Amino acid sequence: MEAEGRCWKFGDNIPTDQIVKADRVLLSIDEMAKHVLENLNPDFPKKVQKGDILVAGKHFGQSSGRAVAPKAIKATGVGAVIVEYASRLFYRNAFEIGLPLLECEGITAGVSDGDIIYVNMESGTVINRTNGKEFHARPVDPFLMEMLQAGGLISFGPRIDKI
Repeated sequence: MEAEGRCWKFGDNIPTDQIVKADRVLLSIDEMAKHVLENLNPDFPKKVQKGDILVAGKHFGQSSGRAVAPKAIKATGVGAVIVEYASRLFYRNAFEIGLPLLECEGITAGVSDGDIIYVNMESGTVINRTNGKEFHARPVDPFLMEMLQAGGLISFGPRIDKI
């Protein structure tokens, strides 16, 4: 699984309530996507393109365990999310809904908004095509990788009995 696109860089300690504000959670997923991270970067929901890469720092998706946050990010069309560290519940929710996510130490220091980022989920390789820096993310558990390749837990479900 690979992705390549423009980098949208965010900082540390972003709770799910900043990803999708509480007053937006009753909207349709397509409407919610129009408001993802809008308080941190109003241009993101307006200008993000299919395949772009969302990069953030430590403790991404902390606090509320609402699975709506990764669903809304996925609905924006991003090709992958790369963070220094995600909350455990957000991490698992991302794979369950089919959102590619890598944890990659040092990523925020090596990218800037607008850089072109290449991601290979299987190898954990992240390359900043703009400045040539290469990173190696923490490996994804093979079970979670299979779930991601299936498109999430619901699509993966019929295969569980074969494991």
